[in-house]
Amino acid sequence: MQHSVLNPEQKQYLLTVARKAIQRSVSGLSNCDFLPEHDVLSLPGASFVTLTVSGRLRGCIGSLEAQQPLFMDVWHNAQRAAQNDPRFPLVLESELDQIKIEISVLGELQPIDVSSEEELLTRIRPDIDGLLIDDGVHRATFLPSVWQQLPDPTTFLAHLKVKAGLAQSGWPEGIRCAVYQVEKWSE
Repeated sequence: MQHSVLNPEQKQYLLTVARKAIQRSVSGLSNCDFLPEHDVLSLPGASFVTLTVSGRLRGCIGSLEAQQPLFMDVWHNAQRAAQNDPRFPLVLESELDQIKIEISVLGELQPIDVSSEEELLTRIRPDIDGLLIDDGVHRATFLPSVWQQLPDPTTFLAHLKVKAGLAQSGWPEGIRCAVYQVEKWSE
């Protein structure tokens, strides 16, 4: 995150913002009627909002770069995770009580210059780094939390390449990579 670490009250406020955004989107409303209670939440920030039901992914959408106030980024990503994640059907009102929200606030993308997959594997830190790969046509990211399911760096990268629409083997010419860290919390 480009600004200071959030305190527990600010984190709880963002969880409330996310929950209200999901409730409103399920009701067919999208406008944000919140004003930030904390100045730091008005600073530009990038976030991912992850929705789970009984520990299973139900939606996850986010921003890689800060383009709007953090509280608005959380609002929009919560609505998009509930209504626009192409991997899942729309969240229904009957699911609202079962949904658990996790928010990840991203630090700045840190480009890493690597010339091979092997070199990249030595530069990424399991359980710490999120990873973005981009070859100009295909782009994908995994949050640091994905290391919990894919703890081996080779497997982590292979799955990320598939997510991006790239072949698991080989290293595309001109691929760009960046790492980032997150501050995350959940209900």
